[in-house]
Amino acid sequence: MNTKLLIVDDDEEIRTQMKWALAKDYEILLAENRASAIETFRSAHPAVVLMDLGLPPQPCSPVEGLAALSELLALDRLAKLIVVSGQGEKEVALQAVGAGAYDFLCKPVEMEELKWLLKRCFYVTQLEQEYRQMRQLLQVDTFEGMLGNSPPMQSVFDSIRKVSTTDVPVLILGESGTGKEMAARAIHQRSGRKNGPFVPINCSAIPETLLESELFGHEKGSFTGAHVQRKGRIETASGGTLFLDEIGEIPLQLQVKLLRFLQEQRIARVGGREEFQIDTRVITATNANLKKGMAAGTFREDLFYRLAVVQILMPPLRERENDILLLAQSFLNRFADQIPKKGLAFDREAVRAINSHLWPGNVRELENCVRCAVIMAEGKYLTTKDLGLNFATSANINTLKHAREALEREFIQRALRKHSGRITAAATDLGVSRPTLYEMMDKLEIARP
Repeated sequence: MNTKLLIVDDDEEIRTQMKWALAKDYEILLAENRASAIETFRSAHPAVVLMDLGLPPQPCSPVEGLAALSELLALDRLAKLIVVSGQGEKEVALQAVGAGAYDFLCKPVEMEELKWLLKRCFYVTQLEQEYRQMRQLLQVDTFEGMLGNSPPMQSVFDSIRKVSTTDVPVLILGESGTGKEMAARAIHQRSGRKNGPFVPINCSAIPETLLESELFGHEKGSFTGAHVQRKGRIETASGGTLFLDEIGEIPLQLQVKLLRFLQEQRIARVGGREEFQIDTRVITATNANLKKGMAAGTFREDLFYRLAVVQILMPPLRERENDILLLAQSFLNRFADQIPKKGLAFDREAVRAINSHLWPGNVRELENCVRCAVIMAEGKYLTTKDLGLNFATSANINTLKHAREALEREFIQRALRKHSGRITAAATDLGVSRPTLYEMMDKLEIARP
């Protein structure tokens, strides 16, 4: 944060008093006239200027002060200038505010009033600076609709670029809300099939008795209620991409039929006798541990290896440190435009709460949280109350066990990032052995590099 405060006054005693009174909170810069004020402002770029309007060579007139005000604002329109005036110059002070000054104080200046005004002024300056930085970040191009500057997301983007040039099956892993379907759409959009259909289906949202018909279609009269022939999702996606979300929920009997399609690219509708060729690429996703499913006998090992020719791991939001606020600001801009509520911004406490929350629902939770806040907000700034967050709930820890696990997870992830995923170096840094670190990572469900 820029804490530089420029005090412009021709009275050396006043300058000294101000310096001693404010030096504890701010980096004080001093100037006695317009020329020295402009020179100091150019070189030091203070965030706030406290300026007397009566400056030499005309200390009894506001002319020189108003001229200095105009020049300073010409150098930086976002600078915060507070003018000081005598009681008889109140109209002139108001004129200065109209010309761009942030506020004014009447002589004699009350120190407590000045400190309060400066605190507010620097706070607004910081908010504006954070907003400008966020706007600059948002200028970066999205990757097929996805935002992410963090190393984990850049790795995802790199994997998508590579697999998009082939037709191999891809298994996308990740917690709920991490953007698995968006990654699948990105692969489709960058592939040679982009002009074909992208057909998504959530396997957990369809009853087992209907899932086979939904995927493979059915012939007229094949079962009660089958009044007409109907194409399945696999057939509908011909020439394009079929996205099977929550693939771990497919029953074993249907897994056999799906495996046959993946091997031969041929299907038969339910109740049909003829098989026919289908040119469909399959991308799957799950938030479940399919290897545990294989061990338990609920998921076929041969199907897993057919689906997981390439695996892409979508990182949880808590591991995308620099992306959280970037995404929050993007959602804020979108929803504020839709309602519309122009000029909304997060206040400082809201920013801290957003960054400290663990986001168990990941990007989907963040999106819903910001949408609700935009609707509920009554002022210009979104608060922790609007977001439904505070520092107690942001930690998302309600037992000693959860607190310990959260701390362990944070230390391990920090060490892995520091050493670019090198296990030996990270283990040494943490003071544990390699096997112990691997065991802790598995327990805390931290992906191995």
